[in-house]
Amino acid sequence: MQDRHLFEYAVIRVVPRVEREEFINVGVILYCAKQKFLQMRYHIDRDRLHAFSKDLDIDVVEKNLLSFQKIAQGGKGAGPIGELDAPSRFRWLTATRSTVVQTSKVHPGFCIDGEDAIDKLYRQLVLQD
Repeated sequence: MQDRHLFEYAVIRVVPRVEREEFINVGVILYCAKQKFLQMRYHIDRDRLHAFSKDLDIDVVEKNLLSFQKIAQGGKGAGPIGELDAPSRFRWLTATRSTVVQTSKVHPGFCIDGEDAIDKLYRQLVLQD
């Protein structure tokens, strides 16, 4: 049997009115130290977001999500945060925020393959397959 590795993940959500604490899941970020795996996936359903909040600037939300994705990937193109090591980038991305784009609390799990784990979480929590 293959070894299962501890991973951590958080759901990325859009919270149009922070004071109401209502949100829609739009992405997931997963970090597995043993596999040196850090990825973020997101999907914007413009019709659903617009129905949820007519005043929401979806283009700004998408720019924020692209920034999250760049930081998760790392490198100089992602600014100073993107140059940090993977654990530090994950902690920065999952830090508590009171902004329109937020993450859930961090949850643990076990996986054989980080790619398979993020695919499953993405389908279940974002696409709701």
